[in-house]
Amino acid sequence: MTIEEPRSAAQRREDTLRRLEHDVDLWVATAESGTGAPALVPLSFRWDGETIMIATVASSPTARNLVAGGAARLALGATRDVIMIDCTVAETVPTAEIPADVGDAFAAKAGFDPRQDTDPYLYFSLRPHRVQAWREANELSGRTLMIKGRWR
Repeated sequence: MTIEEPRSAAQRREDTLRRLEHDVDLWVATAESGTGAPALVPLSFRWDGETIMIATVASSPTARNLVAGGAARLALGATRDVIMIDCTVAETVPTAEIPADVGDAFAAKAGFDPRQDTDPYLYFSLRPHRVQAWREANELSGRTLMIKGRWR
């Protein structure tokens, strides 16, 4: 297996922003308040340049954990080209209250519209505070691209 040369921080950031703009799905990890029981689910998302919007059934463990704990870890990509994002909930909006343009934009990106489902959904806007990206061990150094909500 050939290992590519490590990317510069600028290239990693550009690659990360491209993935946030074009990828459709990511992994969402949350933990139950009190017990710490983990939940890990794949969900569709939409990046607006500042926050990552996801939608999930209001009664799901992920929704309950986000409402109670307010934090998540997101992952995009394969293990040899991963982006890890630690974030906090910036806003929670029930399906019935989502502005039409926001709901439409999410539906267009995700390929499904939670507003059409019979189960009530919640939309969560997640604000990144740490972003890391790496491909191989040679990119572990300098993998942190954002810290405390500021790009490096």
